[in-house]
Amino acid sequence: MHYVYLIRSESNPDQLYTGLTDNLRQRLTEHNAGKSIHTAKHRPWTLETYLAFSNAQQARDFESYLKTASGIAFARKRLRSPV
Repeated sequence: MHYVYLIRSESNPDQLYTGLTDNLRQRLTEHNAGKSIHTAKHRPWTLETYLAFSNAQQARDFESYLKTASGIAFARKRLRSPV
């Protein structure tokens, strides 16, 4: 499976990160270990939500969409929990 995920910083709850992986547990561990330059300074992270895709291209396309202005608005309304 291919996962598109949103994580929220515990230290700065306004910070969200959207990513793509085929191993969700390992990737969250990597984010919390500081192995991603994009998320290291806002550790620790908690999983906000994820969606599983059997098709890798669909997962990549959805991740790309969530990083657009309309995708961010969609995620705010439909995928995120209140802060």
